[in-house]
Amino acid sequence: MSNITNTLMSEDVHSKFNIVSISKNFFSLLKPRVMSLSIFTSLVGIMIAPGFIFNLEVLMILFAISLGSGASGALNMWYERDLDKLMERTKDRVLPLGKIKANHALIFGLFLSILSVGILYFFSNILAASILALTIFFYIFVYTIWLKKRTPQNIVIGGAAGAFPPMIGWAAVTGSLSIEIFLIFTIIFVWTPPHFWALALYKSDDYRKANIPMMPLVVGNKKTVNLIIAYSLILMPVVMSLSFYYSMFYSISIFALSSIFVYLSITLKLSINKPGFEKKAQNLFFFSIFYLFNIFSIILIDNTIW
Repeated sequence: MSNITNTLMSEDVHSKFNIVSISKNFFSLLKPRVMSLSIFTSLVGIMIAPGFIFNLEVLMILFAISLGSGASGALNMWYERDLDKLMERTKDRVLPLGKIKANHALIFGLFLSILSVGILYFFSNILAASILALTIFFYIFVYTIWLKKRTPQNIVIGGAAGAFPPMIGWAAVTGSLSIEIFLIFTIIFVWTPPHFWALALYKSDDYRKANIPMMPLVVGNKKTVNLIIAYSLILMPVVMSLSFYYSMFYSISIFALSSIFVYLSITLKLSINKPGFEKKAQNLFFFSIFYLFNIFSIILIDNTIW
């Protein structure tokens, strides 16, 4: 009797382990690290929107936007599963490793896309749901399928997909758009190219293996760094333009952060063809994440306190 009980318990534990393992694999399809930034920027868009009140609807709106972001990630990983096998940075994802079947990932991504837009429409309005649907479409069809392997401008145009979340959040609360939220959209849009070009500078071998025409592979490191500097300089007045809506705290904080961004970009130029260049590119990449997170943190703090 004890042997039968032990066997049943062993099978039960094994079954639970499989469920947890499968859940983790499907969750990884959502690109949780990328999704977390989209969730945060959309949350800021929700909380700074006129008429914001924290309630169940807000939680469902945030949940829907999160699902939509995850759906984009799943569909992207489904489409690029063969490319991911070639890149050191992505070769250990669940699809290249065969932990999830490609068709299952596709169905999962499509289901979440439809579900997220439906939930957002039910709990907010047609404008927010339409922008979410546009975001998923843009990321998959415009950026992933059309642009990514065809032009070094892929991330310049495709960056719009990552700039939509705060706009969706704002629209979900207000049912409309404003100059303020368009400026916030522009911040992410202008920030995206130097962010990804910094990554491409120290991961160029990966992109070469996958035959993705990232800027360093097409125009070289020197011109890419010049573009990064140009975008970092353009980014400063863009983020400063929000000073019309926020306090001196915002202006001073943003000016300091943007100055560091420009400084690191110029420092990168001075280190071209010298030891440590890739490390400086990596530092700029990680600072750019810190930079965007803090911009939105400052917007939220300023909006809350003043």
